[in-house]
Amino acid sequence: QVRFVESGGGLVQPGGSLRLSCAASKEIFSVNTMAWYRQAPGKQRELVATIGINGRTTYRASVKERFAISRDNAETTLNLQMNNLKHEDTAVYYCNIGPTGRAAWWGQGTQVTVSS
Repeated sequence: QVRFVESGGGLVQPGGSLRLSCAASKEIFSVNTMAWYRQAPGKQRELVATIGINGRTTYRASVKERFAISRDNAETTLNLQMNNLKHEDTAVYYCNIGPTGRAAWWGQGTQVTVSS
């Protein structure tokens, strides 16, 4: 049973922008804080940003002021607008519930590569 489907990744030059989207199951999305995570090659998965049901957001320090998380409760879609991308943002990005994710719900993710 697919619960999260991420999309929107790609190859972008440093300083560029991408917008990620995650289609989520309604029964999960409507009652949970949602989050974006990422995993770079050879590193552990890390929390990037969260958004509560009430819209309250949190960000890891390295993406604050550059990334913006949002949710569309009607469409049960989670978004991540990423601006001024840096090499260190290269990773596979995943959505899941926040702030730690549920192990059985990880999807395929979407690859973001920042390279000149």
